[in-house]
Amino acid sequence: MWKKRISLVVMLIGVIVVIHNLYWLNKGISTQTIPEISPNDFNQATKPIKQDQLYKKKPVSGEKIGTLTIPKLNRSLPIFEGTSQEVLKQGVGHFQESVLPGDHNNSVLSGHRDTVFRGLGDVGVNDELIVETDIGQFLYKIKKVRIVDQHDRTVIVPRPKSTLTVTTCYPFGFIGNAPKRYILVADLVSQNLAQIK
Repeated sequence: MWKKRISLVVMLIGVIVVIHNLYWLNKGISTQTIPEISPNDFNQATKPIKQDQLYKKKPVSGEKIGTLTIPKLNRSLPIFEGTSQEVLKQGVGHFQESVLPGDHNNSVLSGHRDTVFRGLGDVGVNDELIVETDIGQFLYKIKKVRIVDQHDRTVIVPRPKSTLTVTTCYPFGFIGNAPKRYILVADLVSQNLAQIK
């Protein structure tokens, strides 16, 4: 008799654990965000940077600006201007206060760990990232992988050369809002500019 009761209690605990995990998994997927970075965060870190060095016009929020290809994952992802919730639902977001890909400084891209950047933890030092925009193709090589607190703004500071910084939430398997960020920092190694008339 007591064995039956123990079995029922264990089963009940198992059901509660499963329901609890499903609740937080659903909540985490539906609310997991990379907080929209404020222009003030960028400007407080250092003085503002000069935009539009290679580009003739600045894109508007939500506009598709190019494609990010991650050869290690055999994946090409659309890049949109901005890092709002709506933009990140469409693909990779470009932080509007950073330079556009290929320009001399730090171009910052963000995306969700459970959608566009699924598997990003397999990408590391010396792997390549390719960004293609309407002005050309830019090949970056990853020089550093960082894991930082979600409030760390050092990832968005200007750089002395053309840099691509890719950010997503971390840990990858975390249920709910992840407390850290997984950062790839890559240097521009070559570019192939389109003939713009």
